[in-house]
Amino acid sequence: MAVRLTDSDIQRLLTERKPLPEDFRNRTKLKSKRGHKESELALKGVDGSEFLLFMRQSEENPIDFSIILTYQIPKSNVVFRLLRCNGKSHEHTNKIEGNTFYDFHIHQATERYQDSGFQEDTFAEPTRDFSDFAGALDCLLKQGAFDVRGDLEFPLFDAKESP
Repeated sequence: MAVRLTDSDIQRLLTERKPLPEDFRNRTKLKSKRGHKESELALKGVDGSEFLLFMRQSEENPIDFSIILTYQIPKSNVVFRLLRCNGKSHEHTNKIEGNTFYDFHIHQATERYQDSGFQEDTFAEPTRDFSDFAGALDCLLKQGAFDVRGDLEFPLFDAKESP
């Protein structure tokens, strides 16, 4: 099933408030799986949209990680990657612009890349907004309009606590 969202659809989904459960920390503890740690959390936005938050981090290289916000396409098993914060573990090239960089970076879905036949979140920009997994998670939660409630405050992980 080919899914195409416009830039305005993408922006609407990114800005839809997404309440985090009170037990967010416990529900997103990373579990070991074949050389990396991962976690997944299903969420519902205030307008009824369904989202998934995926987190993965290498067990050997702490800056090899990816934190992804996806939108669950209604009445299907298809997810659309809206936003992705990646570690500084690989080189990235924006295929349309032809620019290449090796840095922490943020992918965002774009209509232009979909129209060009690429995956929705192929475009990325280097960032100084984070330099580790915990910072990337904070960044994605802020950019993705997550509601942080209760005693859950940024940063999500203590310096001595490993995600």
